[in-house]
Amino acid sequence: MKSSLAPGIRLITAFSRDAWYRSFILFLTFLFYTAYHLSRKPISIVKSQLHRNCSNVIRPPNLNITNNETWCDWAPFDQENYQTLFGYLDNSFLVAYAIGMFISGIFGERLPLRYYLSFGMIMSGLFTCLFGLGFYLEIHSLGYYAFIQVMNGLMQTTGWPSVVACVGNWFGKGKRGFIMGVWNSHTSVGNILGSLIAGVFVSSAWGMSFIVPGIIISCTGVLCFFFLVEKPEDVNCSPPQHHTEEESGETEPLLQNSASHSGTLNGAIVSIETPEIVVQERAQAISFTAALSIPGVLEFSLCLLFAKLVSYTFLFWLPLYISNVAHFDARQAGDMSTLFDAGGIVGGITAGLVSDYTGGRATTCCVMLILAAPALFLYNYIGQRSLATTVGMLLLCGSLVNGPYALITTAVSADLGTHESLRGNSRALSTVTAIIDGTGSVGAALGPLLAGVISPTGWNNVFYMLICSDLLACLFLSRLVYKEAQGWCGRTPRVRGFKEI
Repeated sequence: MKSSLAPGIRLITAFSRDAWYRSFILFLTFLFYTAYHLSRKPISIVKSQLHRNCSNVIRPPNLNITNNETWCDWAPFDQENYQTLFGYLDNSFLVAYAIGMFISGIFGERLPLRYYLSFGMIMSGLFTCLFGLGFYLEIHSLGYYAFIQVMNGLMQTTGWPSVVACVGNWFGKGKRGFIMGVWNSHTSVGNILGSLIAGVFVSSAWGMSFIVPGIIISCTGVLCFFFLVEKPEDVNCSPPQHHTEEESGETEPLLQNSASHSGTLNGAIVSIETPEIVVQERAQAISFTAALSIPGVLEFSLCLLFAKLVSYTFLFWLPLYISNVAHFDARQAGDMSTLFDAGGIVGGITAGLVSDYTGGRATTCCVMLILAAPALFLYNYIGQRSLATTVGMLLLCGSLVNGPYALITTAVSADLGTHESLRGNSRALSTVTAIIDGTGSVGAALGPLLAGVISPTGWNNVFYMLICSDLLACLFLSRLVYKEAQGWCGRTPRVRGFKEI
């Protein structure tokens, strides 16, 4: 009797070759950007170790103490203005990241993504390790740590435009919001893993909190060099369709007009050769100003500036806030802060699903940002009353704050980078992504810096700043939300995918 096909083999053969490649690329890019965020997180965990309440620390015997209040701190963060110094340190990374991001997209379009990503991850790993080596070499210079942060910030800009461009090359519109919502959980997964890894070493030897993540991202850089496939065409897979027939309806007349200029060619030859000529022309890398003029890019960029301000303030300051307000030690505060990132996973997936179903990317972001404002207010006032309240509020705030941020940096960037006005030029993906995320990174630089300046006046003022930023982010989306509402009411053509915005 002939045996039936093994269940595992049936599962493997149920998917096409294209589907396997797409799944593989999605997994690889997920892994790469998880490593990027994993290596960014340690600084927020280590802050509460660099400056502590020394009266609660057991003093080693035979230790020559010159200052009873700061003997356990790590210079130069043993000063009274340590929060401002932490803000400068964060800002060194984030300003370099914001400036480098605008340049990175240009390089990402003109260099092979595999080489560019591999170089970026290996160099980022090197500088992350160098920060940790400051512990073992007993380096107490603020300039040293600031320089490392600047260089790491520049290296980290290689990641986001490249991975979004790669995923955009492999996946068409379809259910892009949901796919990228799930895929974008790498941000939160990286933050969670970075917190847990840094937490293991922070109380004993905080240098390893940087060295281990640095080694991990360097190893993923090597993995990228050996396995990343930039475009489906490179392995004879079929390219995705970025636009519906309705959106691409003007393409056919364009090709016909191109053919009419060659009187010696007959119709059969034109139908085959002319598209090749047009595609070749459209493969030119897009300029910065041309990418900025794509409808919707400016509004979403400014919205992300304030949305990312809020998200990165939590990324860099939440463990210290929990430590100061709830009086947890460095490791406990770091572990508790992972709940905010866990909520971000749920928020990103939810935002993607809702925006796919409704076709309203801007409206989805706006609603979540509006809801985030009262959630932040409640977390500051009642979030530390009990463990259950803390857990619930961190999950809720993480979902509402990171949901719009995740949607804009993934599905929205990919939609705009393959906008129908580009006539199929997918090489705009990297530049559009860099513009949006680069503008957002300006907010990411401002948020932690403002938190460092404002926090000495009280944490309430920090949260008021975050709430105002959320509301400003909504304001910049108001025109797009109005257009989407008009489309739903049937007054204008459908605006899904930002058509006619």
